[in-house]
Amino acid sequence: MSPDHPPGLDLDRLRVLLDRERPGLVTGPLSGRLIEGGRSNLTYAVSDGAARWVVRRPPLGHVLATAHDMRREHRVISALHPTDVPVPRPVLLCEDEEVLGAPFYVMEFVEGTPFRTAEQLAPLGSERTRAAVLNLVDTLVGLHAVDPAEAGLADFGRPDGFLDRQLRRWAKQLDASRNRDLAGIDELHATLGRELPRSPAPTVVHGDYRLDNVLIGGEDDEIRAILDWEMSTLGDPLTDLGLLAMYSSPLGMPDSPVSTTAQAPGHPAPAELIERYATRSGRDVSGVAWYTAFAWFKLAVILEGIHYRYTLGQTVGRGFDRIGDLVPVFIEHGLTTLQKG
Repeated sequence: MSPDHPPGLDLDRLRVLLDRERPGLVTGPLSGRLIEGGRSNLTYAVSDGAARWVVRRPPLGHVLATAHDMRREHRVISALHPTDVPVPRPVLLCEDEEVLGAPFYVMEFVEGTPFRTAEQLAPLGSERTRAAVLNLVDTLVGLHAVDPAEAGLADFGRPDGFLDRQLRRWAKQLDASRNRDLAGIDELHATLGRELPRSPAPTVVHGDYRLDNVLIGGEDDEIRAILDWEMSTLGDPLTDLGLLAMYSSPLGMPDSPVSTTAQAPGHPAPAELIERYATRSGRDVSGVAWYTAFAWFKLAVILEGIHYRYTLGQTVGRGFDRIGDLVPVFIEHGLTTLQKG
């Protein structure tokens, strides 16, 4: 297919659907392109020459529908859009697989930049980088301040036993990818299980909250939209904070295939982000080391799964040959975080 007609996006069928369900929305021929950077679901930018939208759908040939739940993503952004949480305006949910071969949804296109690396942040300079990352924390506080019931999300998840289920889920994922010895991984998992904290009141949890999952733009480098809600649920808000702290920690590995923005000049240290969250949210974060260590464990499992698929010849692209070397680094960071408390 041509660049304007990428795989998984039938523009003719999409146009028919939009004309029927949102008459007058589209005023010209549609073109589309795949937006790079997505880790799971596919994201396309679509335009009629005058306006732009985003189409989000599961990957081609997906098997587990529950892992790519378009209804779920559409529901959470629809619920949050009337609040102060910055999300794209939802346009349409389509669960008819005859249109694109899978359920999908359409939302507004939001201008902004997802900063994925320290090199991308560097041109902003120290002051703007610092402000942007602190704003990331403030936006997370805003998300966690939303009353799920008032937003219509009271049944969006099962917060009781949330941390225990999360730990069991990722242990199961690890077992599915075991094909080599990983020193410390079972110790990390066991320690996390023994020291399971008591969760605060549940909130809407993003599940993958970090700088490259938000769009930053405008003169004030404001957060214009939070993206990638596929892991969102109701649960323990400190899991979002722990993940953000992890992604704000230097890996200590030059040229790592998994980058963080932590080395960018002006980037606040994890301790400052945690303190800011505590001050602005009023939550007790004294046990945040567990949540950060859990984030290291979860990412170690995810990376080991990628490495496992690489050994089977099921991945294509640059950097996959070095993913396996990262896993012990994440395990060590997790153990160290727990030891230091």
